[in-house]
Amino acid sequence: MKRMRLSPNVSTLQPSATIAVATLCRELRAEGRDIIDLSVGEPDFRTPDFAAQAGIAAIVQGFTHYTPVAGLPELREAIADSMSRLTGAVVDPAGIVVSNGAKQALFNACFALFGPGDEVLLPAPYWTSYPDLISLARATPVVVHTTMEQGFKVTPEMLDAARTPRTRGLILNSPGNPTGAVYAPEEVLAIVEWARRNDAVVISDEIYGRICFVQERAASVLDVTEVDDNVVVVDGASKAFAMTGWRVGFSYSTRPLASAMAAMQSHITSNISTPSQYAALAAYRDEPRVEHAVRAMVNVFRRRRAKALEMIAAHLPGAEVLPPAGAFYAFLRVDRFYDEQTRDSIALCRKLLEETGVAAVPGAAFGDDRYIRLSLAAPEADIAEAIRRMASALSTTPAGRST
Repeated sequence: MKRMRLSPNVSTLQPSATIAVATLCRELRAEGRDIIDLSVGEPDFRTPDFAAQAGIAAIVQGFTHYTPVAGLPELREAIADSMSRLTGAVVDPAGIVVSNGAKQALFNACFALFGPGDEVLLPAPYWTSYPDLISLARATPVVVHTTMEQGFKVTPEMLDAARTPRTRGLILNSPGNPTGAVYAPEEVLAIVEWARRNDAVVISDEIYGRICFVQERAASVLDVTEVDDNVVVVDGASKAFAMTGWRVGFSYSTRPLASAMAAMQSHITSNISTPSQYAALAAYRDEPRVEHAVRAMVNVFRRRRAKALEMIAAHLPGAEVLPPAGAFYAFLRVDRFYDEQTRDSIALCRKLLEETGVAAVPGAAFGDDRYIRLSLAAPEADIAEAIRRMASALSTTPAGRST
């Protein structure tokens, strides 16, 4: 039998590494294994009750039909008002396109802005889906490596070194997944100004913006500049409002680009789930209640962060970690534990899962094979136990190469 011939559009795509690990964890648990899953990329909190109830009420009231592709007008206005309150910027609701999570918003932006022959700069470590989103647009991701010593942050000078005449844009993520790096306002502005000088587009992924440990929230591009032909903002309800399964993300851009992305979305998914939009509307409209829920969640993440850093220092002295300034991950450098049997981050994560029941995500998925990512979306006791288990497995591994 002949094998199906896949289109070049998808022939090189790989499944999301984080989703693959989560799937394996579920399978092992179903087999009765004692698994501590530190691979998850979503908060382990309930959606705020008032938002969930608004979604339920929408179903009961029969709000289950199509909406405008770009989202309910009142939701777009509520999102614009929320962004204006946070940043002081004047936000145009007509520039907002509500999508099936921030991931679709990123896809929409990449597909609408980039194409064959274009290059898109991608600071590494990066979120696992960025390279594939760029490639789906038939553009080429160009990785710009950062280091722990640099705070895992890219500079205009580094972008200059990677730029070519084909450079069309870059993706900026602050707070960063997997590193937790947070850019200061002046650093964000410097990158936007670099993009304007070089006729490039900054897609600013701000999905973790409200989950910040060093200040009230991470700086948005809207804190330092306005949206124009060189700036697109991507955000959503998933992380800060613990609404990952509701699939509510959005982009904010100029009206012409928003119209183009909405037209494209009309042929792909049309509008997102209508009840989800009403749940998000309640969250974005009721800023005091949602802010209370966000602060409570961030305070828990802050305690877990402190516990993780304490346990790593006490039990994994061979690992290096930059204290995350935002998001809910710890990105550990572990290459000193590599040996002839455990040669890379994938092998190390496999060893940890098989021998200790601890699930982590290999750094190779984020563009740096020297690291692994631990999620803090787990109870403190689980985080502490996971690190103790990791230490028991890695203590028997001879020190390997360190580069």
